[in-house]
Amino acid sequence: MSTFLILGGTGKVGRRLAISLSAAGHEPRPASRQAAVRFDWADHSTWAAALAGADGLFIVGPGSATDWSPSLAGLLAAAGPAGVKHAVLLSARGVEFLPDGAVALAEQALRHGPLPWTILRPAHFSQNFTEAMFAPSDGLILAPVGTGREPFIDVRDIADVAAAVLASGGYDGATVDLSGPEAVSFAPSGLGNAGGLHRVADGDARRHQARRGRLPQRRGPAGPGPPAGRLSRVGPARGTVIGLGAGRQRRPRVACGRERDRLAARR
Repeated sequence: MSTFLILGGTGKVGRRLAISLSAAGHEPRPASRQAAVRFDWADHSTWAAALAGADGLFIVGPGSATDWSPSLAGLLAAAGPAGVKHAVLLSARGVEFLPDGAVALAEQALRHGPLPWTILRPAHFSQNFTEAMFAPSDGLILAPVGTGREPFIDVRDIADVAAAVLASGGYDGATVDLSGPEAVSFAPSGLGNAGGLHRVADGDARRHQARRGRLPQRRGPAGPGPPAGRLSRVGPARGTVIGLGAGRQRRPRVACGRERDRLAARR
């Protein structure tokens, strides 16, 4: 049994990763500013106790509004002497389109750090329709999406991949793109019971969310998006990484709507 420190341990991915690691017989150590194990990127005095005795480290950053790579470099420098053997970073798709952005700089800090590393670049989460920026507001999903399609991935699949990578120590030096099994649109017919879709400009969507007190903290690359269609590609996912075959990959639970039910009936 190994112990794995999960930064952002109370978040969407961190909570599911703790479950996946426990199911595999390991000891998860969820850490955040509010968790029993306290970790605060801005308070370096919280780092040593959180790292003590950890075999591996799962990294969720403090957001991408500012460059946090110096803090990450400092954490990695402290993690080695504490006994951490492997670091896994939750990054995002599209990093290559903003090479000077905060997420890309964090990836660079990890690559240049002292620990063996793996980077996970998932597509948009299916749970963004229930726990984040695409959750319906007054019965509407406000999104600056046009007619684009996205291979939404279930957060549980990301957690399973992260657990397998941490526990195996494999994929050292690898950057792994993760996606759901197919690219689906944001059209109302693809959203099941989530709500109606109202396409808006990015600024309008964020202003509306701010008025509702639901403005999300950006986790992916901030700034202008990539060319249309460039992120709709379907890449490796849970089955590829942990050897279960693509058929075992979870379908997006909200984003696929009726298509989800049709596909589930075939399994």
